Amino acid sequence: MRVVIQRVSEASVVIDNREVASIEKGLLVLLGIVNEDAQDDIDWLCKKIINLRIFPDENKVMNTSLLNAGGDIILVSQFTLHASTKKGNRPSYIKAAKSDIAIPLYEKFISQLETELGKSIQTGEFGADMKVQLINDGPVTIIIDSKNKE
Repeated sequence: MRVVIQRVSEASVVIDNREVASIEKGLLVLLGIVNEDAQDDIDWLCKKIINLRIFPDENKVMNTSLLNAGGDIILVSQFTLHASTKKGNRPSYIKAAKSDIAIPLYEKFISQLETELGKSIQTGEFGADMKVQLINDGPVTIIIDSKNKE
């Protein structure tokens, strides 16, 4: 699994001109899934996302986690995170898991994030054409891959 984590002061997801998710302070998390992903990838990434100390403390130093900052999450599935651009100029998405594998893992990821955070999170819609808006706070953007644990 690969995630792009963006610390936001606000973010939203719109599908067919209808807002389906909206948060203020928190994280917008884009999630890409491959066939080899499993529960251990979910467990590791969810703990990392919730406990990543990227929010400012009282001294304005990034030393506070989402959990301690009281922020929210929007999780958006994004198969293009596993694009391969090695050959030519048209990206290949062959590494991205097909929906029969990806959807159950995506749903488990949502559930695990909610458990770790102790509250509901908001999401996009798997496979939908979404318009994602955000104000990146900082800016802070972090990419993590569960296969190489960085």
